[in-house]
Amino acid sequence: MSTSTTTRDGTATSGTADGDTAPGAPRERRHAHSRGFGPGFVVKLVLMALINAFGLFGILAAWAVGSWGILVFLAAALLAADLVYFLPARRLLPAKYLFPGLAFLLVFQVFVLVYTAATAFTNYGDGHNATKDAAITQLTTTYEQRVEGSEAYAVTVLEGPDGLALAAVQDDRVLVGAADRPLAPLEGAAVTEGRVVEAPGYEVLSYAEVVGAQDELGELRVPVSGQAEDGALRTDDGRTAYAYEPTLAYDEAADAMVAADGTVYADNGEGAFAGPDGEVLRPGWRVFVGLDNFGAIFDPAVLGGPFVAVTLWTFAFAVLSVALTFFLGLLLAILFNDERLRFRNVYRAVVFLPYAFPAFLSILIWAGLLNTDFGFVNEVLLGGTGVPWLENPWLAKLSLLLVNLWLGFPYMFLVTTGALQAIPGELYESAEMDGAGPVRQFGSITLPMLMVAVGPLLIASFAMNFNNFNVVYLLTGGGPQDLESTTGVGATDILISFVYKIAFAGGTNDYGLASALSILIFIMVAVVSALTFRRSKALEEIS
Repeated sequence: MSTSTTTRDGTATSGTADGDTAPGAPRERRHAHSRGFGPGFVVKLVLMALINAFGLFGILAAWAVGSWGILVFLAAALLAADLVYFLPARRLLPAKYLFPGLAFLLVFQVFVLVYTAATAFTNYGDGHNATKDAAITQLTTTYEQRVEGSEAYAVTVLEGPDGLALAAVQDDRVLVGAADRPLAPLEGAAVTEGRVVEAPGYEVLSYAEVVGAQDELGELRVPVSGQAEDGALRTDDGRTAYAYEPTLAYDEAADAMVAADGTVYADNGEGAFAGPDGEVLRPGWRVFVGLDNFGAIFDPAVLGGPFVAVTLWTFAFAVLSVALTFFLGLLLAILFNDERLRFRNVYRAVVFLPYAFPAFLSILIWAGLLNTDFGFVNEVLLGGTGVPWLENPWLAKLSLLLVNLWLGFPYMFLVTTGALQAIPGELYESAEMDGAGPVRQFGSITLPMLMVAVGPLLIASFAMNFNNFNVVYLLTGGGPQDLESTTGVGATDILISFVYKIAFAGGTNDYGLASALSILIFIMVAVVSALTFRRSKALEEIS
């Protein structure tokens, strides 16, 4: 049902009985409902609440552990996300698509690179993991001895207003103490079978709670009395405690650790306390060491010898892997590109199978096949001979190249097949009319035109093989190992596996030195890639 009204100036307007505006009504009135609390607005509000909730959770977590850099980044990222996704501005539309990728780039690439570079100039590693204050605390709690003639205390772990406390029963008295308060009588406590089961003002921790607080409990020292010579109670299991006295004390005025016999361990400026005879106390702390890690890499007495050998083999492994996989893949692509070949699609599918099978499993299978004593290659194919495929340094390198060839040639076959099919057939017809044979056609037509399309892929393959940790680690473990080397380096180790051994498997866990090596690897790959791109002019051809 329609209605009509007349305005003050005599203009007639019409509408409907249910309140809908007429087609001629102003746009603001026709679309007023679109700016209301519709389903789209509710979804947007929920998403905004979820994003801000997760962001605030991360910010509070970073604040709780004192990670101020992460806190600033999360706060900036959350503010940017709110502006990009919830601010109604058309010019921010591209940012909605770019923001996630940019955020992940900063987290997984830029941050990792900056953190690695910063670590390379420190002594970060075993014995130098924390701050100086943490090292002092660890030294004073580690270098202890039991007070001579002290008795064992049956203790109960309590939770008080100031943290953990210990309660013990002695001479029918309940004594309670904490890290900053020596043992003192506590009235009103309940005792059952010689142990405190209830203490006013404290909560008695259960066994599960004691286990959960094991780290904090291990650092707890409760003074037995006001006299330092009486020592402090220490417990490892939360049930029995003994009185210990420190054999090292920190002299803040001299910035040194002083032993019970008077020996002074001064700060040696290298992140540790050292005695007059050169003895170094562990743990130390992280300090800036400048270019010391880079100097150690080239120092013959440290890593100079192994570093040169590993670097040469890394380049040889990467170049040979790329060359072998490329030319084998290209050869098969040329053979199977002949239209006169029957069942060529079947052959192509079979050749592609090694690439479809997970490389992780393929490498482990090859490690079993090449086993000296029980491998299929020696026992079946070679009639029981004991060829040390993975034990001899040169055979291990050959095995590594062959297995990498098996893993990589299907990929090269795939990309070269596509590139071959893109070369116009008229070029070959013209070459034949000019009298060019197959070899001349390959060198003058096929290979140059292939390099235009495949050149960047070869550079990417070189970078991948330069850091091909999986095939080295899973097949040979970098071995056979050089038993005279302190780094655990082996004959087939490449730079990335060498870095892994220095950081995690060499017994020293020298993260600073490993980070310095990682930076050198990055520089090597970047320089080689840039020179190769410039040499091949692949980028200019593509553009």
